[in-house]
This record gives sequence, structure tokens and C-alpha cells, in this order.
Amino acid sequence: MKRQLLACAAALLASATASAQTVLTVSTWLPPTHTLSMAQKEWCDLLEGNTSGKMKCNILPRGVSAPPGTLDAVKNGLADISYTVHGYTPGRFVFTQMAEFPFLGNRSEPISVAFNKVAQKYASHFDGEHQGIKVLSYFTHGPGIVFNTKRPITKVDDLAGLKFRVGGGMVNEVAKTLGMNVTLKPAPESYELLSGGVMDGTLFPAESTESFRIDKIIKHATMFPGGLYNTSFVFIMNKARYDKLSADEKKAVDAISGEPAARMFGRGWDKVDLRGVALMQANNVAIVKADAKFVADVKSKTSGLEAQWVKDAEGKGLPNAAKVLAEFRAEIAKQEK
Repeated sequence: MKRQLLACAAALLASATASAQTVLTVSTWLPPTHTLSMAQKEWCDLLEGNTSGKMKCNILPRGVSAPPGTLDAVKNGLADISYTVHGYTPGRFVFTQMAEFPFLGNRSEPISVAFNKVAQKYASHFDGEHQGIKVLSYFTHGPGIVFNTKRPITKVDDLAGLKFRVGGGMVNEVAKTLGMNVTLKPAPESYELLSGGVMDGTLFPAESTESFRIDKIIKHATMFPGGLYNTSFVFIMNKARYDKLSADEKKAVDAISGEPAARMFGRGWDKVDLRGVALMQANNVAIVKADAKFVADVKSKTSGLEAQWVKDAEGKGLPNAAKVLAEFRAEIAKQEK
């Protein structure tokens, strides 16, 4: 009888512990081995460790939505937490395009930390574009590269006549300004598009050659100092779910969001970018480093995009947007030291 009472007491204690645990549903539209999935899991593991198991994540085996629908899926409560690319919903975000211009920086972590710092400084504008969403952090991938299966790209004119996949956002405008024939498609579709000959190339960071299995398909890569472009990401949580957390739970989430999360995503991306370059070399991808004239020509053709962004951002309520952009570039330079 005593053993039965002890067993019942243990079961009741376990039940009470389980009922007191807060479980957040987490979605990823990329494979679990992708650096973004791994960074998201790192964040979840840290949350669980910091709260002694009182908070944890239930990472779903597959995404609750196709990539372009992720933000609305989180907003509508299909998942508590995920991440997405701003450019997957064209025309929806203006301020975050700041992080997508050419020649921003050579590593993801410094750009991501700078992006998050500036976005938090002007949170009423940046977070304000994410209605119904709790922004946990902003980040970017590494410097954008031009990949293709046909020929070396050594000058702007070489970009003409090829069909490229792009992810949307400012990269779409950069590509069109350079005379490229581009189609907006999510990154996971790249292998099928390139292997089937539907597309001749894609704009990606080095990491993606491995992540999307195109390392043996691409033949040529053109790299630019600071990257030809970048892509703005946001790590997000359902706002209603966040609002229902206790004060201590919110504190635990906040403590590892913002800059800590930006560093997690950026640091992971930099690691796989290095591996991606090594993989290109191992597979004999012909790598061209854009020379000074090529860079100057790109700057000349894309300079108007920054002026247009300043106009659009100020039109949407961001005061002195040129100053904000200058702050962002200065913060990247500071973080890269």
C-alpha cells in the first residue's frame, strides 16, 4: 500500500510539473540540418536550459506553411514561432529592405547584429510593419553571389541572356537594374529549377550550394566584396501567444532574442558559408572575383535604389531615412572590426 501511495504521489507530482511547463510550437520550412533550423533549435535549447525546463519548444517535423505563407501562419496561430524572408511577400515591407543593398558586408553575423540594433532603435517603424507579430530578432544571410550553369560572369553585360531565380525583395530590384532576367521563387525550389534547365542561375550566399544540393549543378560563381545583395530575415512569434506568457516567461524569451538571436543565426550562417566556398572549390566551380570596374559599374547602376528606398521609407513615416541607412552601414563597419 505504501508503494502504491508513493507511486500515486510521484505521478501527481509529474503531472503537476508537466502542466506547469510552457510548450511553444515551432515551425521551420527548411530541413532540420539547415543552419537556420539549427540556429532556431539552439535558441529553443537555450530557452529550455535557462528556464530549467519550465519552457520548451515542440519543433514540428515539417513547416506549417510554404515559405511565403510563414509570416501569416505564425500571425494566425498555426505555429508559435518561426522565421521568414521579408522578400517572400513583395510590397509588404519597406523599412527592412535597408538590409538588402549591395556591398553591405562580408559576413552574416556583423550585418545581422547591426541590422537588429538599428531596427530596434527605430522599432516603432520596423516592428510596426509586422502587425500581429512579436518580432524576436532581425538577421540576414551572408554576402550574395551570382551562380550559373552556363558561363563566367565578369562584367555587367555578361548577366544578360540568362534566366535567374531570386528570392524577392531588394535583390529583385538589384537584378532588374543590372538587366537580369529574373523569376521570384523560394530557395527550396532551386535544385529542380536548375537541374531541369528552367533557370540558368540563381542568386544565393555560399551556404546555399550545399543546403539546396546545387553544388554539382552550378559551374560558375561570381563573388563581390561585401556581396552583390543581401536578404532580410525576421525571427517571429505569435503576438497573442507572447502576450499570454507570464512576466518571467517573457523575460526569458526576451533575454535570448534581439542581439543574442541575431548572433546565433549570423554565426551559424558564416560557418556554413565557409564550408560552401570549400565545397565549390572541391567541385571545381569556376570562381570569379568581381574586379574594380565590375563593382563600380554595379554601384553606378544600383545607386538609385538607395535613393528610392529613402523616399519610400520617409513616405511611410521613417524620418531622415538616409541617416538611418548611414547608421546601419557605420554599425556594420563597427561590428566587422
